[in-house]
Amino acid sequence: MSHSSTYNKLWSEAHEELSSLLDQELPEEPLRPERDRVVFFQRIATLYVCYAQIFRKLDEAYDQSVHPQKRRAIRQVLEGVMGRVLELKNEMVEKEFSEYHYMDDIIQDLKLTPEDLEIPIPRYFIHERNKVLQDRERLFAAILNQMDVTEKTEPNVMRILTLERAIKVIQVAERARQGRLRAKFMREIHKDSERQKKADEQEAVSTDQAAVCIQKVWRGFMQRKMTKRLREEEMIFLGMAMDPKLSYPSQNELAAQNNKANRLTKQEEHEDDYQKSIVSVIYQLRDVEGPEMKETMKDQIRQWFIECRDATGSFPDYPEEENGGSALIFAEKTPEELAEELAAKEEDDANKKPKGKEEIKEKGKKGNVEDEEEEPGLKMLPSAYLADLEREYKTFSEVWKNRNESKNFSQRHELELIKDEKRKEIEVEIRKQVDELMRQELANWKLAVDKEKSGKGKGAAKKKKASKSGKKKKKDKDLTADRTTESLFEELVEQELLKKAENVKLKDYLGDYSYLGTTLRQSDIEPMPSLSDVRQVVALYAVLPLGSQAVHEKVPLVKSILLVGPSGVGKKMLVHAICQETGANLFDLSPLNIAGKYPGKSGLQMMLHLVFKVARLMQPSVIWIGDAEKMFYKKVPKDEKELDPKRLKKDLPKILKSIKGEDCVLIVGTTNDPHSADLKSLCKFYNKIILIPRPDYASRYVMWKELIKKNGGELTSVLDLSSLAKISDGYTQGHMVQVVRSILTERRIQQLPKRPLTASEFVPQLARIDPVFQEEEESLKNWYSKTPLGKKRIKAALGKEGDEESPKKGGKGDKKKGKK
Repeated sequence: MSHSSTYNKLWSEAHEELSSLLDQELPEEPLRPERDRVVFFQRIATLYVCYAQIFRKLDEAYDQSVHPQKRRAIRQVLEGVMGRVLELKNEMVEKEFSEYHYMDDIIQDLKLTPEDLEIPIPRYFIHERNKVLQDRERLFAAILNQMDVTEKTEPNVMRILTLERAIKVIQVAERARQGRLRAKFMREIHKDSERQKKADEQEAVSTDQAAVCIQKVWRGFMQRKMTKRLREEEMIFLGMAMDPKLSYPSQNELAAQNNKANRLTKQEEHEDDYQKSIVSVIYQLRDVEGPEMKETMKDQIRQWFIECRDATGSFPDYPEEENGGSALIFAEKTPEELAEELAAKEEDDANKKPKGKEEIKEKGKKGNVEDEEEEPGLKMLPSAYLADLEREYKTFSEVWKNRNESKNFSQRHELELIKDEKRKEIEVEIRKQVDELMRQELANWKLAVDKEKSGKGKGAAKKKKASKSGKKKKKDKDLTADRTTESLFEELVEQELLKKAENVKLKDYLGDYSYLGTTLRQSDIEPMPSLSDVRQVVALYAVLPLGSQAVHEKVPLVKSILLVGPSGVGKKMLVHAICQETGANLFDLSPLNIAGKYPGKSGLQMMLHLVFKVARLMQPSVIWIGDAEKMFYKKVPKDEKELDPKRLKKDLPKILKSIKGEDCVLIVGTTNDPHSADLKSLCKFYNKIILIPRPDYASRYVMWKELIKKNGGELTSVLDLSSLAKISDGYTQGHMVQVVRSILTERRIQQLPKRPLTASEFVPQLARIDPVFQEEEESLKNWYSKTPLGKKRIKAALGKEGDEESPKKGGKGDKKKGKK
């Protein structure tokens, strides 16, 4: 009970915080537009941070709750909060003209840590697709076995040595053998001389002198040992070192981890029971309550017929199914009101088409007049989630907040809730059956009593129009209508257009938080984002929308992302991490990968058709375009003309336009040389351009620490990580991985107990690699400033400077800016 109550408490806390946020966002009187951009941004950023906290709590509650009905209620709110976080992110981008935002001042005011700001990746993205992912894994394995491909193994190739090379190898081995023998012989001679020397000294030294010598050595050793222990204790006391006892998980932590693992199996058991109960409840309701519902509905509809006949003098037209059918009758309205409403709807339908351009123009003019009359300032964009969140909070308050669960110790489903929910569904189902019967009965009544013909002409005309519009939509032919999804999947794997994503998670993309972002921006210095910021942006734009279909359909749609940065900063790793976090397929349409495949125009159409058909059928999917600049080359280099790197330039943008909210498909491009591409075409194709910098000092420190541990190294006081992070300025994550692997060989790891690692060992290896120089990073920053968002950012910055230079021109507004 203690575990379930913990997660119930988390859920309740999240709802309390959500309630206060909804009060802020949906006040009784609408908020006045804010003229000060900085104040407005602070408001949005604070909301973003608060929603992120609620997101974390709900994610934890959903992951660990075992009650199936509670999980559904939490899931609804979780998806709503996730969507609202993405909406606020979009709003911050539009108001600050930057993909990266620095909120160190806000988290300081709210007494939070940078870890609290980290966007969590919901674990249900993978857990709930486990079976699908396992089936896909088996399919991959079967295809690769057919192709006789074993992962990452190269065939053993026999190398033929020349006579000169063979002699040289033998000479080197022989000289080494002789050298070792000579060294061994010299070592024995040296040891004999040392032994003889010690024996001579022992004869000359008295017993007292020997005792003093031993005492001196022992006391020195003990004192050094005690001093070291006292120093370690002091550092632990000051909080500058970790207590060795805390480096290993305690028994309670291990027990908690086991409980979490067991709860997953419990969730599955309870879910199975819940699904079985739903089937039995539906069967029971249909048999027991169904006939009574049917008769009650029929009586109510017949009563309505008679009331309408008495009030209007004729029988009414039965409401069409698309308008809600007999549900309109039960909406507590008088027959006259209902008849008027139906007549008004018919008139609207009839007058829909003639409205045309004139009315649109009039509306546009009216809208412009209203805009002119509106008070100037910044307003929040309309949200697709606030109404849903308000409804879910109301459900929580009415159903779950004060529910007595003292008898439901095992947290299984509750039958009464299932009955209440399914009763409504059965009512809808029975209503449709009743509607068919009552339409026929009404027609019989009309023939018998009124002898009036029902006007079906309009309905037929409408149907014809609808069928015409349906025909228009069918433009694209399915080139592979006769083939199964498995055969298309197999073909793409064989052509190496569909690949297995490497097993890396987003948390493996190491990097620390940027602690001076706000301070630098206040000083009009544009800071370079940290790797933590990059990780956050990728989670928001790629992982969350791809992981949840419900979120993807309603949030501002991001169809394509371009990751720009020097080689080695982890662009490809981020692509693989997106696939691993969401269970997405990875399609590779890099110019070098598609070279020579599916030649000709028809071949290209077939290739794109295959890729996007499988991507949609087996969504979520990521379509990766490595060396994205090649597709939009200003001028194709001579050595690449045969590869035809620009072959996707015309067709791919057309397909990009066809991606809609229901398609969980994302195109991700990566490039380290955006200068060689046509900027306008590149920016038009990619919705979001994310600039990835070299790691800063804080990120380098974290990376050295984690990489050394991961590769079998040990961190001791001898290893000065701070100096190592300082001297490695300009080196990327790829360089650091390369250096650590080259130093921490098996032999060096075995020597660690006797000879700990030092920072100086890394210097020669770093010196052999060319770093990313400041000039290269500056050129990327200059390129980014020419993108649409970069231009807006510069324009906004220049606008601020202009306002500060002329404070006398305005009145109150300028005073406000002065305060800012």
